[in-house]
Amino acid sequence: MRHPPRSVLSAAAGAVALVASVLVPVVSAQGVTPACTVEYSVTGQWDGGFQGSVRITNNRASLNGWQLTFDFADGQRITQGWNGRWSQSGTTVTADGESWNGSLGTGASVSVGFLASRPGGGTAPTVFRLNGTTCNEDSGPTTPPPTDPPPSGGTAPALHVLGSTLVDGAGTPRRLLGVNRSGGEFMCVQGHGIFDGPVDDAAVEAIAGWRADAVRVPLNEECWLGLSHIRPEYAGAHYITAVRELVARIEAHGMTPIIELHWTHGQYTGNSAGCSDVYATCQKPMPDMAYAPSFWASVASTFKDDPAAVFDLFNEPYPDRAMAGAADAWKCWRDGGPCPGISYEVAGMQDLVDAVRGAGARNVVMAGGLAYANDLSRWNAYRPSDPAGNLAAAFHVYNFNACAGESCWDTTLAPVAAQVPLVAGEIGENTCSHGFADRVMKWFDDRRLSYLGWTWNTWDCSSGPALISSYDGTPTAYGIGLRDHLRALNP
Repeated sequence: MRHPPRSVLSAAAGAVALVASVLVPVVSAQGVTPACTVEYSVTGQWDGGFQGSVRITNNRASLNGWQLTFDFADGQRITQGWNGRWSQSGTTVTADGESWNGSLGTGASVSVGFLASRPGGGTAPTVFRLNGTTCNEDSGPTTPPPTDPPPSGGTAPALHVLGSTLVDGAGTPRRLLGVNRSGGEFMCVQGHGIFDGPVDDAAVEAIAGWRADAVRVPLNEECWLGLSHIRPEYAGAHYITAVRELVARIEAHGMTPIIELHWTHGQYTGNSAGCSDVYATCQKPMPDMAYAPSFWASVASTFKDDPAAVFDLFNEPYPDRAMAGAADAWKCWRDGGPCPGISYEVAGMQDLVDAVRGAGARNVVMAGGLAYANDLSRWNAYRPSDPAGNLAAAFHVYNFNACAGESCWDTTLAPVAAQVPLVAGEIGENTCSHGFADRVMKWFDDRRLSYLGWTWNTWDCSSGPALISSYDGTPTAYGIGLRDHLRALNP
């Protein structure tokens, strides 16, 4: 589900005297190669001006288009540039690649140059960003994730897949019926905190008071990995600890935590783009190879000893909006790699399953289909391979989606539900009522399938939509339908 806004996202006159280059050093923690390297040098100077050179090296996935930004001090201003399209707004200098040097493969470099005025001092810039990623420093986790298991003592069942059903340790079929708890995907990257609203025990108890069996927790990969542009108090170990504590509270109330990757890195400006930012500030069409596998390897390592936790690999894929052919979109969905219409290297669902299993976790994993997880028409044909045999399908449905009626569900969902567990990770409507959600719940109830309402946040029901008007569990006119239904199922 998309979110309501939460952010309150010519040659110089005179002779040029050459001087020794002033290089910006590369700083990398524990020998980790930086995502990108920039060498900045002053190659000439004169009264009131200077000439500079910048060499950019991309150390990560290939870039189909690059943009370098840095800040000048002392009133310095770009007057002319070459090998790039130069501009300056305030103190921020931007160089965009040209059509003939705009692609940067892994390990590839490009050199650009400029002339600038220097009315003040000669302070060299110190921070350089390539497509939003800070260069010359380790861009991996700032603090290693905890390796000990999350707090124990919860009563949530250990889950695994048996045929097309989720079962607990005793083999009893289990459904995931509950709510989404949005906030962890956007608050940190916007610099406001970690969660949107309280997540203490009283707040989690209020969710349990609706007789929910599960809580889906959307996350942000850049915050979990502690990338340098995230405020440190909301990143890395601080973020991980907060997530682990919330998961422990959910389990202590007997509910299944669904840990989900919601917002990811990678610049996409094509059809249906949610933002033009390279950072994880909106829903991207697919997860990125640069960070998403690392995110899941870290999450899996953190929760691999907690079989109650379920992993939802990626919120709402929509590679179908970036390319014309359905077969290409489904192949991109499963296999990743360079995908038509998407400028960054994609991590496919198989890559993410492999990252989870490679970390030693056997937890149940969920994979949503195309069209923002609303299209499962070819899910069976393109399902990733899971050596643990614990794969489930994820589906999202709102009243404004294409597959929003019983005939479509009969045609596309029933065949998937016959093969693997099917979880509607998000259901909802933007009508501030619950008539559509009631229809969804009936169809899923009749087939003993799982569903979770979007979302346990106090937003306006038409823009969220929001289930509650207060974190004590007071429902909106939309949320009352889910609350009463869950209480009727679990009296």
